[in-house]
Amino acid sequence: MIWKILEVLIFPGALFILAMSLFYEWVDRKLYARLQNRVGPHLAGPFGIFQPIADLIKLLSKEDIVPAAADKFLFTFTPIIAPTLILFGCMFLPIAGPSGIISINGDLIILIALMSLFTVIIYLAGEGSNNRLASIGATRAALQLVGYEIPLTLALLCGAISARSLSLRGIVEAQTSYGSWIIAGPQIIGFAIFIVTAQAEMERTPFDIPEAEQEIVAGWSVEYGGRRLALFRLSRDLELFLLSGLGATVFLGGPSGPLIQGLEPFLHTIYFIAKSVVVLVIFTIFRAIFARLRIDQVLSFSWRYLMPLAILLVIITGVVA
Repeated sequence: MIWKILEVLIFPGALFILAMSLFYEWVDRKLYARLQNRVGPHLAGPFGIFQPIADLIKLLSKEDIVPAAADKFLFTFTPIIAPTLILFGCMFLPIAGPSGIISINGDLIILIALMSLFTVIIYLAGEGSNNRLASIGATRAALQLVGYEIPLTLALLCGAISARSLSLRGIVEAQTSYGSWIIAGPQIIGFAIFIVTAQAEMERTPFDIPEAEQEIVAGWSVEYGGRRLALFRLSRDLELFLLSGLGATVFLGGPSGPLIQGLEPFLHTIYFIAKSVVVLVIFTIFRAIFARLRIDQVLSFSWRYLMPLAILLVIITGVVA
């Protein structure tokens, strides 16, 4: 029981996941800056590695203001539940072994549901601000959910169909038994669809329409500051870790790789981090080379191209598998 509690709280549990999510933010910001011929974080710690935690502490120390017209319950509830949902989802990731801290049949479906629920929380956060710009940002976030949630789900399910399992443990074990990653087969198309739709799920460029600074200031989060904004920022870091890890698990084998007896948890963790960082780098490059799209372009691209391609991939996967 004590060992299980330590797993949940420390490694590979909450503290480890929080630390890694901040590290992933640093990798994302540093690489994004270099791709734009900038320096990026460089003052807080070696190479600026402590900049994300410094920013989080700064926000936590700022004055927390609640607008008089805001819905007090939603304005307080949504910043708390947002990081909690994503942190709970991260518990399913197989970080230090073929299964996560929580591992059940169908946990992939639970993860997809949690990501959808997170977008609903974002919508409620924007509407609860009782601000026009926040309402516009919340509506855009909901529209992106409608456009990209289905192809994202289909892309992940194709990986599950190839492995004949809806659990992350089953997918990892199937890839280990195959001796190759699922992406080596026709699922390279599914991986490409996942990269695009996950970018939209995280509202990152070119899909940062709900938070378009030049149009609606900060979008759905325009009224949030202090501790509330810090929690939302943390939830975005956790979401980046979750989707990078999920892509690495479903398409790249997750923690699987050559093992040495007695060092299995350590090597599993190294493989998982290395593969998820590869996915993170692809996310960052994708973010750096494209400009923001309009909301009509985003929805048109999803329904006209991604949706039929994802459905076709499901059919092909069903035949091949």
